Amino acid sequence: MAKIKMVTPIVEMDGDEMTRIIWKWIKDILILPYVDLKTIYFDLGLQNREATKDQVTIDSANAANEYGVAVKCATITPNAQRVQEYNLSTMWKSPNGTIRAIMDGTVFRAPIMVKGIVPYIPTWEKPIVIARHAYGDIYKDVEGYVKKGGKAKLLLEDEDGQREIEIFDFKKSGGVVMGMHNVDASISSFARACFNYALDTKKDLWFNAKDTISKTYDHRFKDIFNEIYENEYKAKFEEAGITYFYTLIDDAVARIVRSNGGMIWACKNYDGDVMSDMVATAFGSLAMMSSVLVSPTGKYEYEAAHGTVTRHYYKYLKGEQTSTNPVATIYAWSGALRKRGEFDNLPELQAFADKLEKATIQTIEDGYMTGDLAALYKGENEVHKLLTEDFLKKIAEKL
Repeated sequence: MAKIKMVTPIVEMDGDEMTRIIWKWIKDILILPYVDLKTIYFDLGLQNREATKDQVTIDSANAANEYGVAVKCATITPNAQRVQEYNLSTMWKSPNGTIRAIMDGTVFRAPIMVKGIVPYIPTWEKPIVIARHAYGDIYKDVEGYVKKGGKAKLLLEDEDGQREIEIFDFKKSGGVVMGMHNVDASISSFARACFNYALDTKKDLWFNAKDTISKTYDHRFKDIFNEIYENEYKAKFEEAGITYFYTLIDDAVARIVRSNGGMIWACKNYDGDVMSDMVATAFGSLAMMSSVLVSPTGKYEYEAAHGTVTRHYYKYLKGEQTSTNPVATIYAWSGALRKRGEFDNLPELQAFADKLEKATIQTIEDGYMTGDLAALYKGENEVHKLLTEDFLKKIAEKL
């Protein structure tokens, strides 16, 4: 058969470890036989980030802004052990954090629901979409250690002059100190992205922070969301029959656990990182979570919400067989292909993305799946636990 044509390339960001291996398998088995794939390729593997002094990450994010659609493999964010393992010159920042800052986007993550995979919280009948702010906070922090007898102070300087705030007097013991920031423009972009996504998907929007404790920092988030909602979106929400409300994060967690799902749950950067993992795990597996970064100017970067599956990669290097779940990475590719088809008016490409997702879900529902899902499956069909490559080939049969 003739391959499906593309017009504009997708920005392709390759990654690390087991997900890098799976990335190639997905392309070879599920995409290249059917699509005349056009990509602008960037190697975000840790070795190449070291070789380019992380310029490749910056270039890939700028390309995503230029071409409008990107797809990203999972990447390593190095810690001290990784610095030694990969002989790095420095502990490079999270590629995701760099890309999110350059694209100024909001991350939307939703569980991929399958019949027979029952959530750990049985009332969750509908997917919960996590909207994660993608700029600042702890991901842009500065920090240090203060010796006993020292002091930490915060110096604020603007057109009104200088103001000094004592953070803590370490007279009895040494300790650690951290400084974080965010900016009104990014918070406003985050709010509008959430409101627009809620209107597009006809879902209620919940936003949470901790303004009772953080009376300036978190309260600023609350105020900006409220101001934009009242001035720009309230009437639209009422017309669409959906609601927006703000609550404290501890109250939101309690409400979410007791809910039936079906809402967008907007969180600050670190909160969203933690809560998306909690939601994904409670729905069944971290590898069953779609993730897309949406910029205020309508640029999209699709990725898997999980890490590089290091433990399986070490087994793979020893020649051992692995049953690693590739579903989130498949959905990253299908999401990018669908959006590229939408932008370029290519219905065949959009239909292919839909069919790829449908084939993936049907394969699992028919009883063919990786080990993580086999342990959770409670459907009617006999379970066949497959190795990763065999699972992809089974999807290809269905496709």
